[in-house]
Amino acid sequence: MRVLVTNDDGIGAPGIRFLARALARAGHDVVVAAPSQEASGMSAAMTAVEEDGRIVVTSHTLDELDGVEAYGVAGSPAFIALIATRGAFGPAPDLVYSGINRGANAGVAVLHSGTVGAAFTAAENGSRALAVSLDVLTASVTSAASGGAEVRPGTATADELRHWASAAAIAADLLPAVEDLPEATVLNLNVPDLPRDRIKGVRRARLASFGQVQMAVAEIGHGYVRTAIEESGARLEEGTDLALLADGYATWTAVQAVTEVDVDLP
Repeated sequence: MRVLVTNDDGIGAPGIRFLARALARAGHDVVVAAPSQEASGMSAAMTAVEEDGRIVVTSHTLDELDGVEAYGVAGSPAFIALIATRGAFGPAPDLVYSGINRGANAGVAVLHSGTVGAAFTAAENGSRALAVSLDVLTASVTSAASGGAEVRPGTATADELRHWASAAAIAADLLPAVEDLPEATVLNLNVPDLPRDRIKGVRRARLASFGQVQMAVAEIGHGYVRTAIEESGARLEEGTDLALLADGYATWTAVQAVTEVDVDLP
């Protein structure tokens, strides 16, 4: 299969290397194209940086990915997915794998995710798509992942301790299911930050009615508003992605970006 691997954490993020490596080792024709800089929270935004009317694209070499073409693109994840389906990085991909995101994309908050937005865009333009994320925010999982070592979130040291390989392996195993998805459908996969043999299984889940984190208004001043991101304090709902993740399961949910609703207006 021809597989495009993209993300919203940027071409230098560890998750994209692990994902591309797992797919390449499984024998697929892999090309990597991801934002030159972090582009989290972009949803399906269509943005790009032009120089003289041209989108800036830079070739990259990724560790242990000899023979895999990789590009840093001055654009949003969804924009990259769209131009990939138009042949920007060689033959249009059969599948688009977006991730591995640093942090779960779960609940209705998937609406805002650049990782999921890229997958939605690919699915709406003829490719089958999967979005995959590693849960690095659940407190108990984060502690287990570090083996009790004290690490500061967001640092290179913390990133190297994450179990990207677990998420990459599960995502690669699901490729036949992704091939068989209905049109315009995305498989949204979330994986605990644990060794593969400590993950209890892979379970279908409903979207939680909230996200793992939420935005709050921290300060309102003259001419400005300051926001902050904080963990959601909502109660976990049985059978949802967030509840199953907290219990040590990898979860998948089939989602669609745009659907019609039958409503009668007066």
